[in-house]
Amino acid sequence: MIQGLDTLLEGTSQPGVSELRLLLEELLRELEGTGRVLDEQPLQSRRARVYRLRFAGAGKQFSLVVKRLEPGIAQRNELVTKRWLPSVGLGGSGPSLLGAAAERSGQCVWHVYEDLGDWALDADAPDPMRVKAAVELIAQVHTRFAEHPLLPECRLYGGDRGIHFFSSNVRDAMRCLEAVGPPVVELSSDHRALRDRLLARLQKLRDGQPARAQALAELGGPETLLHGDLWMTNIFVLPGANGLRARLIDWDHAAVGPASYDLSTFLLRFPPEHRRWTLDLYRAAVLKTGWRLPGLKELNLLFETAELARFANRLIWPAMATTREGGDWGFPELAEVEQWFEDLKPVLCLEDGAAPATP
Repeated sequence: MIQGLDTLLEGTSQPGVSELRLLLEELLRELEGTGRVLDEQPLQSRRARVYRLRFAGAGKQFSLVVKRLEPGIAQRNELVTKRWLPSVGLGGSGPSLLGAAAERSGQCVWHVYEDLGDWALDADAPDPMRVKAAVELIAQVHTRFAEHPLLPECRLYGGDRGIHFFSSNVRDAMRCLEAVGPPVVELSSDHRALRDRLLARLQKLRDGQPARAQALAELGGPETLLHGDLWMTNIFVLPGANGLRARLIDWDHAAVGPASYDLSTFLLRFPPEHRRWTLDLYRAAVLKTGWRLPGLKELNLLFETAELARFANRLIWPAMATTREGGDWGFPELAEVEQWFEDLKPVLCLEDGAAPATP
């Protein structure tokens, strides 16, 4: 009997909790036999759907991580863990999925994972050895999946982050912004000006799409599997008996596309002075398989294309919600994205950057 499971996540208004409790009881009986719940800790401040659960059993304490997912995203994560990564010999490099429990009506799925602790990569004060371990794993994912026969399945369940991602998001953002206006939404002069500035910016992006498509085709390299969300919170580097070992978690945005899509996200998490040497680690790692990255100027263009596509995507949802629900609540979000456009700078400095101690 696992004491405290009957009140786990009580009062959080989370769907599927009863199914999660049944799964946890089954898993905990296999792991520890008997025990009790010590506490629960939300791991995401904005959307409380990931929790660290601590238990006591068999004379020790241990913890698990549970995450509530939309069914399609849950399926994608399970495919990554059980099929895609193992197919290229990287089965132990993703999250350790211990079990899944679907809410009865199909509204959501809870995943239960091994808790990797507090070993997420630190971008503000990066340790070169830990960065190298992370970069080498990212490079292995990219090179081993390059033109892999599983990519059609990856695209089917994960989507595409190539030039189609850029062009479709620009087009959809324009469509949604053009709908923001009377009679559905009454616009103040400031809101009208904001909408029109964003539409003008998107029009320039649409006009420049053919040149970006050509650059991506010529310089982007082979299609591969992308993690899709390489923030530091999704990259763990753990100490082990044989040295450091990296793990990539939260494959919610896994997709198919050029490696530059992942690299732009990853490098932007570091302060500018640490990006060049981090890129050099990646360049050296992929060179072992014959990959040759383009120069810094060309890489900056590819990275900019990925960033602008993400910015355009972020315009769609507040614009769509504003036209659907009325009111002006979405305009602060639109203004925030406009500021992202204004603040966008090249990912890589073209001058020589500082280098750390050799890993």
